[in-house]
Amino acid sequence: MPEQTALARKLRYEQTDAERVLWARLRNKRLEGVKFRRQQPVGPYIVDFISFEKKLIVEIDGGQHSEGTVRERDEERTKWLEEGGYRVLRFWNNEVLERVEGVLERIRDTLTLPSPLKGEGIDSPSPRGRELEGGGKETTTLTSALRSPILCSD
Repeated sequence: MPEQTALARKLRYEQTDAERVLWARLRNKRLEGVKFRRQQPVGPYIVDFISFEKKLIVEIDGGQHSEGTVRERDEERTKWLEEGGYRVLRFWNNEVLERVEGVLERIRDTLTLPSPLKGEGIDSPSPRGRELEGGGKETTTLTSALRSPILCSD
């Protein structure tokens, strides 16, 4: 068995609490009928969750991901995955553990966005986005730089 596949299998058995919580909500097509896989090799990386059908990757990050070297590697990894046509969403562990419904809403919203690779509804794949009617901008790439806190109306 290739080394990367063995590592992915090991990671499936050693999930973090946040990965376990999110996987319970994504598995068996529980979110919008979309199939997700967990700890899946993609090129040189192993991603936390992926929908090949929707070209969407969801990563769950612990505190070490805010540190310089790790953050740089995450940015490089996200860039590589996006160049391969994937959309990447990143969440902090505490976001998943404390506000899983908000996390699921962000994933659901992303699943319904048109795919820039398929040419569905988006004219420009520019990260700067395009102007929307009434002002504002629409962006077509999702990166760690776009990570924002999830707000709940508790």
